[in-house]
Amino acid sequence: MGFFDSDIVQNEVKSLMQDYQSLVSLGNNYGKFDREGKKLYIDKMEELMDRYKIMMKRCELSEDFSAKVSVEQVRTQLSQFGISPQQMFDQMSLTLERMKSEIA
Repeated sequence: MGFFDSDIVQNEVKSLMQDYQSLVSLGNNYGKFDREGKKLYIDKMEELMDRYKIMMKRCELSEDFSAKVSVEQVRTQLSQFGISPQQMFDQMSLTLERMKSEIA
């Protein structure tokens, strides 16, 4: 069975994509959120980033060809912007920390 053939993996990928789309859409109104709404949004983004890191690591550690290809596709796409996956995660963490400090 391939990495992406697993029901668990398929469900997590689907959930990650749906949650990401929802948060991006919701983020369009971030400026209108009250303090508690902003804290909740930041918490959800941190959770999503943690889940994404775990999925990336699972793909990296997998021996499955499709998982390896997925990791390489992410690396290639990010390299077009001059960043690595780790730099993306680091930048997102910095952004979320800045957002936290603005509502403190």
